[in-house]
Amino acid sequence: MSATATRIETVMQNLAERNLSQMLVCDPRSIQYLTGAYVEPGERFLGLILAKGAEPMLVLNELFTAPDDCTCTVRPYSDTDDPLALVAELCDADEALGCDKNLAARFLIPLMERGAAARFVLASDAVDDARALKDEAERAAMRAASHTNDAAMARFRELVHEGVTESEVAGQLEGIYRDLGAQGHSFTPIVSFGANAADPHHEPDNTRLAPGDVVLFDVGCRQDEYCADMTRTFFFGEPTNQQREVYETVRRANEAARALVKPGVRFCDLDRAARAVIEEAGYGPYFTHRLGHQIGLDVHEPGDVSATHNAPVEPGMCFSIEPGIYLPGNFGVRIEDLVLVTEEGCEVLNSYPRELTVL
Repeated sequence: MSATATRIETVMQNLAERNLSQMLVCDPRSIQYLTGAYVEPGERFLGLILAKGAEPMLVLNELFTAPDDCTCTVRPYSDTDDPLALVAELCDADEALGCDKNLAARFLIPLMERGAAARFVLASDAVDDARALKDEAERAAMRAASHTNDAAMARFRELVHEGVTESEVAGQLEGIYRDLGAQGHSFTPIVSFGANAADPHHEPDNTRLAPGDVVLFDVGCRQDEYCADMTRTFFFGEPTNQQREVYETVRRANEAARALVKPGVRFCDLDRAARAVIEEAGYGPYFTHRLGHQIGLDVHEPGDVSATHNAPVEPGMCFSIEPGIYLPGNFGVRIEDLVLVTEEGCEVLNSYPRELTVL
């Protein structure tokens, strides 16, 4: 059985556990995961219909083409056709229809008005749960993407010199990724100098690097469709005592959470382990976000590493460990790695050093 056929079978089992026999998948990355076909439809409708005992059907505008090895039947429509009529035809009106979170209201409401299904149920978790458990090919892809990210970070730091702006540095990153064999960014890179690093999602601007600044890179590439994500914080010049203290606290928090990862440990326990280190050092109020997120075909996938996620981690899950301390108007530090859960523990996908580094 092919990888995509196995994935569809898993999703159908997940649907059955939710008393559903059919689903409409509209998330382009989920469709890619299940069929091998990746399409960005823009404003046009794109949907994969999964139904018990039936061939998967991809409703696709004829402007786009599916690859030859796409493991589904394509039902094309033109710009003058009504794709929702085709969806209604392919669905069982007497059964509930599972829908994913990407089904836009402009499509969902007309389907409801047409009576395309007995009822409509949010069923994204049937696919999300399958995607969370990476198979061997996906694990290899995640390793490769992170290996490239490690190599790229070694080159990114060489771009840093006094007077350079965040934007000037950020503008050179994609070329380095492509030179290393990646497809490009997995998300818009974060390059932060000095006080800007206290904003966890700072967008690179014209701030110039000055002696004494921290330099934060939160970056990732997409390679063979899978995403990498890593953060490292450097110092441009000798750090102050407080900067050293904050950095070492974040490094220890990262280490404490990584050391705890193994099947059966809850996501909230990982968050707690990192947060406890930061709280003990007196910086608890300055760790302002969850510990991490799952990752794969999308850089952020459902199932966060947070205080409210009580589910246990399972082999095949891949997620970030990224504690941080952010002192407004002063500086911030974040250290992020990806971990892949194994049968007995975890594999840390990033090997780039975490020791305090002065540029």
